[in-house]
Amino acid sequence: LDALAEMHSMKTGAMFEAAIVIPALLVEEDETTLAALAIYAQKIGLTFQVVDDVLDATADSATLGKTAGKDAANDKPTFVSLLGIEAATRYARRLTNEAIAALPMNLNTQRLSDLARAMASRNANISEPPRKSRAHATS
Repeated sequence: LDALAEMHSMKTGAMFEAAIVIPALLVEEDETTLAALAIYAQKIGLTFQVVDDVLDATADSATLGKTAGKDAANDKPTFVSLLGIEAATRYARRLTNEAIAALPMNLNTQRLSDLARAMASRNANISEPPRKSRAHATS
């Protein structure tokens, strides 16, 4: 389990970390805040991956928009293959709570809390957000 979590922290976790920490670097947040944001990002990146593994094991291809069960068919280690669906779901919830708890107190982090919760509760039925009408755009 640790090896799988470490692999995903270097992939998915690193992408989330860059997306969350780089803006904080640009506004020159202090080291404590940057470290807290990095922990948060790693936790939601891992949550994303755990939920992805659960969805791969429980949803159909049409719902997912990709081949369902591909990881199991390729004998790829996943959080579901190591923990089972129920335990993987609990693990995602725990990671979400840890991510929110890691958020720095000196910032308004409501949107980041909402993002963490969205990671844990996402499903394959995600539609694109509505597009803004160009009729009201000004040039």
